[in-house]
Amino acid sequence: MLKSLAYTALLVGGASCQNVATYVNPAVPTGVPIEGNYTGGLRPQVHFSPPQHFMNDPNGMFVDANGTWHIYYQYNPTGNAAGNQHWGHATSEDLYHWVNQPIALFPPEEMVYVFSGSAVVDVNNTSGFFPDQDNGVVAIFTLARYYEDGSAGPQTQNIAYSHDGGYTFEYYDGNPVIDSTSSQFRDPKVIWYEDHWVAVVAWSQEFVVGIFTSPDLKNWTHASNFSHHGLLGTQYECPNLVKMPVRDEDYNIVDSKYVMTISVQPGAPLGGSITEYFPGDFNGTHFTTLDDATRLTDFAKDNYAAQYFYGLPDDENAVNLGWASNWQYAQTVPTGNLENWRSAMTLPRANYLTNATRIGWVVINELYDPTPVLDAPLNESTIGNGTVTVDYSDVSSNALYIEANVTGLNTTQLTSYSTLNITFTSPASGEALRSGFFFSGDTPFFVDRGLIRGFDNVFFTDKFSVADVYSDGTGKTLASWSVQAFIDRSIAEFFVDGGVHASTVLFYPTQPLTSASVATRDLPAGAEVSVAVWSVASAWAEYENENGTVVGNVTQSSSSSTSSKRYKMYEGKFTA
Repeated sequence: MLKSLAYTALLVGGASCQNVATYVNPAVPTGVPIEGNYTGGLRPQVHFSPPQHFMNDPNGMFVDANGTWHIYYQYNPTGNAAGNQHWGHATSEDLYHWVNQPIALFPPEEMVYVFSGSAVVDVNNTSGFFPDQDNGVVAIFTLARYYEDGSAGPQTQNIAYSHDGGYTFEYYDGNPVIDSTSSQFRDPKVIWYEDHWVAVVAWSQEFVVGIFTSPDLKNWTHASNFSHHGLLGTQYECPNLVKMPVRDEDYNIVDSKYVMTISVQPGAPLGGSITEYFPGDFNGTHFTTLDDATRLTDFAKDNYAAQYFYGLPDDENAVNLGWASNWQYAQTVPTGNLENWRSAMTLPRANYLTNATRIGWVVINELYDPTPVLDAPLNESTIGNGTVTVDYSDVSSNALYIEANVTGLNTTQLTSYSTLNITFTSPASGEALRSGFFFSGDTPFFVDRGLIRGFDNVFFTDKFSVADVYSDGTGKTLASWSVQAFIDRSIAEFFVDGGVHASTVLFYPTQPLTSASVATRDLPAGAEVSVAVWSVASAWAEYENENGTVVGNVTQSSSSSTSSKRYKMYEGKFTA
């Protein structure tokens, strides 16, 4: 296999640089952001979504020296289904308030499309593109060629460089930097390792992630393969290799490891798309796993192709965003017909490795500090057994954040009825999004979207659950158990047991959900549940003009005077 793959990828590079022409569809705006209306009843107010039309994989994510976060994404600027791929672009100072930028990458020619990839800041000018600066950005991505009869040509890895901090790019005239005769060879993710660049690229149909090395981002050498691991599905896509801190139970950093993520599509356990991950060691050319387990980033269906931001220090948690959808129904969800957009990103997640009770290695998914969009506390209560109900019909964003922290649980006194449930309902239509946790037995946490009636699709699985193994079986009193829920019009995310488990769930109600409840039952004496419910401010409303339109950034400024703080969550509290 290695020999045949090595012949498929022809390694090339060159030294010259000059402007390379691109193909621009007359229907696609250039030099200005595409306008969008974010007032629709299903349009998320905090999760990033494109101004118009169809979006899928996040691409090229990095944070620059000013603290500005950049995301690029697979974008069809002319339709509400996949195709005509460009790289859309948006920037943020806090990972919640996004500014739509002009399209960053256009196809180099007609019938060749810009597929997924990544971006890095070439601070040492290893590429030679940036002799007088330390903030040059290089994007590496797949170009996919198609023919008039609909057949697919070769997929190759290519680069483009930006002198203005990632806002505009020029194609390298020595492309492709990794050539190919395969029509299924794509999605490069690049990182820096000690003294060289490393790229992971998927030979998708052969279930192989190729590892390549380069001194300059232009000349690449095949180093090794990571093959046939975990769930295979039909194909591998969007591999990532990221270094993460390892933290102990007191949140101290005790080590660091690498994590390989692979997106599998289709063929997930629940159908369609899923992302799996493998903790391991990396020596600059070869990746080896710490064990043979297959682990999933989410236990529901709507988080795929997540990518990690480049540019974070090794002693900080990694940060990622995923595409909040599933290829089984991504192109048919009702937002396209009703509101002229499809797909959103997940909320930002901070990640580190730890050893969870009985499970072993796990990537913790913490909700990245949400305080930039938390508006007003609607309820703060402490209960044992009881119900907290909040009417949020007056919250203009129709978005809500809930924390529930349980302390003082003695596992020997739990019954099969010991539960905590979080439910969102629409009094107008009777629709409900339900979730909950059973504290005894196999301790499943579940999410049920089956009572939401705005979308019908045979693949739109309605119930999800995960075994949350929080008890070590000794009967000791547990320090805490927690859940965070974030609901945003048509998307909800749940972070369970401090981020040991997470889920992203799409739902499409016929009427807005406006009532929330946190209910506990049959908890033993001594157990306390602290509940905090916050309204969430729209991240888009402040950018809207009098017609409700967000026009995006028209200055095309490449600099920012504001540096964003990065946060960690410690014992349920966010600290700088």
